[in-house]
Amino acid sequence: MKLSISILAPVILTLFISTPTLAQSSPPVFIPPSPAPAPAPHYVNLTDLLSVAGPFGTFLNYLIQTNVIDTFQNQANDTKVGITMFVPKDSAFSALKKTTFSNLTQDQLKSLLLYHALPQYYSLAEFKNLSVLNPVSTFAGSQYNLNLTDNMGSIRVKSMWSNPKITSSVYSTRPVAVYELDKVLLPLQLFSTDPPLAPAPAPAPESKASDLAPSATATGSKPKSTDSTGSGYGISASYYLPLVVSGGVMLML
Repeated sequence: MKLSISILAPVILTLFISTPTLAQSSPPVFIPPSPAPAPAPHYVNLTDLLSVAGPFGTFLNYLIQTNVIDTFQNQANDTKVGITMFVPKDSAFSALKKTTFSNLTQDQLKSLLLYHALPQYYSLAEFKNLSVLNPVSTFAGSQYNLNLTDNMGSIRVKSMWSNPKITSSVYSTRPVAVYELDKVLLPLQLFSTDPPLAPAPAPAPESKASDLAPSATATGSKPKSTDSTGSGYGISASYYLPLVVSGGVMLML
């Protein structure tokens, strides 16, 4: 029994002495807070933008009809590359004959719409350098090229049969740029000749003088009266007219 106590006593004493030392030599572990998640990228809804930004109903309807809007939207969501769109106004489409687009097949119409976009974002300031690289390939493929010119800030986008001007910057924040055109881009691959313009509206019929002037039958062709009453009425009217005018002037004063 004494032997057991003599063996356990040094062990207990050693543990008693070493415990505070271990407690002091192991500081608490610091766990840094986890970083906040990165904000989700802001995507531009092209359908909403074209619906409210201008008179682009015709172009937007074609985009939806051919599902090209999905192609453009996927490219717009690519924040590293982006997209540049050239959007003709409704008046640009109405200026052309209706058969210009109705005679196109679905694939041809899709190519025409893809021809109106570049698969990369370009600000207006970048067009001057971009024009040096002419011709520039479009979303429709390497055969569908455009020639860009920047003449002191006046930017034109030339196709085979049209040379429209950028009339407005609808939206330009990386990665999406949308620019308004005053004409439709018309490539040679789809139009072998210059598409005809829409016929001018017929002028309104002019009213004939005989329609406005009273006829002799309606007013009668009676000879002028020499009665003093008639002549007196004429004199009195010419007499009061200056008075009425002068009275009006006095009221104005």
